[in-house]
Amino acid sequence: MAINLQKGQRINIGLSKISVGLGWNPNEGTGFDFDLDASAIMIGAGRLIPEEEFFIFYGNTQSPDGALKHSGDDPTGGNSDGGDDEVISVELDKVDPRITEILFVVTIHDGAARRQNYGQVRDAYIRIVDEANGSEIAKYELDEDFSIETGIEFGRLYKKDGNWKFEASGIGYKEDLAFFLGKYFKGQIIK
Repeated sequence: MAINLQKGQRINIGLSKISVGLGWNPNEGTGFDFDLDASAIMIGAGRLIPEEEFFIFYGNTQSPDGALKHSGDDPTGGNSDGGDDEVISVELDKVDPRITEILFVVTIHDGAARRQNYGQVRDAYIRIVDEANGSEIAKYELDEDFSIETGIEFGRLYKKDGNWKFEASGIGYKEDLAFFLGKYFKGQIIK
């Protein structure tokens, strides 16, 4: 049976192959389509990305170690028909040894220009699925009242004492994808 996580709650993963599904629905009557983008930021020493290829998003769908694979961009959130809008497959036994944390964020593409924010999004969640049998292990539903935020840290996988754990974060920002790159990558900004 799946665990319904609360903000800040942590669980042990105990599996090597999982998928992290992210889903959402725009509120009706908001004008433009909502293009929410799921990304994974693979973090190492100093809480930084060791190389730009460790930033996984619609423009870089696979990590250099082969551990993470992004399903690709769902520009409207309509491809899922009630399921995950974007999925990031994770093989934890392949993760580069320099990586100690994998942060999952969802940003609203052109949110500021389109005057869109998470106050106009409903049913947002992150869930972890066992790749071996397709069963849901845990789900974190974002039930916070975000009104001006355009980027959310949904959750993170992190390594502690040689084991991978997951923490439900639910931290909102009035920022875009470039903000997260600037925060975790001190090299050239990825376009």
